Amino acid sequence: MTLYRRSKSLGVVVKSVNMTGDTICVDFFKRPDGTFGFEEYRRDVESNEGWFPIGFYSGNIYPSLDETIQSACDIIGWLDGEME
Repeated sequence: MTLYRRSKSLGVVVKSVNMTGDTICVDFFKRPDGTFGFEEYRRDVESNEGWFPIGFYSGNIYPSLDETIQSACDIIGWLDGEME
């Protein structure tokens, strides 16, 4: 069983938002250099193989968490409606 979640080199997850149904999520992370980023993940509950990146946004670099969240909401259609 593969449990891919995200590369540890991306840094520490500071916020995670799940889409209703818990099969897609976005992780917001802070890199060791102080910059921020995000990635969108998907899992197939029936296959039990873990989470897989589907957006490939983790290379985008942002100076603040607020700018990261705004960019993610602009790019990922469902995210804005799930933000608390």
